[in-house]
Amino acid sequence: MANIKVQKVTSEEDLKKVFKIRTTVFVEEQNCPPELEWENEDISNHFLATLDNQPAGACRWRQTEKGFKLERFAVLPQFRGNGVAHQMVQTVINDLPESAKYVYLHAQLDAMPLYVKSNFVAEGELFEEAGIQHYKMVLKKIS
Repeated sequence: MANIKVQKVTSEEDLKKVFKIRTTVFVEEQNCPPELEWENEDISNHFLATLDNQPAGACRWRQTEKGFKLERFAVLPQFRGNGVAHQMVQTVINDLPESAKYVYLHAQLDAMPLYVKSNFVAEGELFEEAGIQHYKMVLKKIS
């Protein structure tokens, strides 16, 4: 069983690890323009995932005019398939304030099954962001 930990970033050192993971996954692997990758950093709550104490994944959430947006979910290629992303989604949802009534994200097509497992539902039309196709997905609360 993999030893996965997902923790809120509280140090500059951990934030650097988050940015390195995002650079590897989004800028290098997926060819996202760097200028689109680095925005809203100062108003986001960042998380670092480790697998057996190795930096493995990163994500964040932030409040927008619409609600609470989960963003920048990235797992390094060598750590994929171990449940890191699912653990990140659960940790971030649990970290949201109680006032978070509307929770959404922009999911890349191949990541949609991950979010469906955590009760997100696709809404609206397919759209392109940073040259990659996405759907908006909204968290449905379990009553």
